[in-house]
Amino acid sequence: MRWIVGLGNPGAAYVHTRHNAGFMVVDELARRLNINVGTQKCKALIGETRIGDTKVALLKPMTYMNLSGESLRAFMDFYKVKLEDLIVVYDDLDTEVGRIRLRYQGSPGGHNGIKSIIQHTGTQTFNRVRVGISRPEPGMVISDYVLSSFAKSEKESLGKSIEDACDAIEFSLKHSFEQTMAKFNAKG
Repeated sequence: MRWIVGLGNPGAAYVHTRHNAGFMVVDELARRLNINVGTQKCKALIGETRIGDTKVALLKPMTYMNLSGESLRAFMDFYKVKLEDLIVVYDDLDTEVGRIRLRYQGSPGGHNGIKSIIQHTGTQTFNRVRVGISRPEPGMVISDYVLSSFAKSEKESLGKSIEDACDAIEFSLKHSFEQTMAKFNAKG
């Protein structure tokens, strides 16, 4: 089973915030693949489908960002899925709005959702799609920034990065993650 996990915070107050970029990608992927991500299980909302011979699950952890690893661990243990079949999608301060970056390992870089996943899986090696949210203006508190909504002027760029992230994830279902990184990290 391939499993795609979008990170974010549950609840209407967070829907359009920068920290919910991962949820936005999973929502768009669910729309494209005609999947209902509405089953509550493993501390997450889950939707499943088949693409060819491959079973695919989409997850939106409902634990709040800082505890995302709890949901991933519960899903891993229940479904006996492998980490190499995982893609985590999340917001990234070090990538500008409108861009995505793919990686297969690395430190959390100050991202508490990734820190939680590393704590609960015991490894920094798992596939990631980072959706750019850019850095805040100097002096703005990071936690306030990631919980703020995207500016109107960023909506088009955000839409592009969500589309690109979905394209990359769909590509990765038929190709290796290395091939996916080579193709999508090269895009401008």
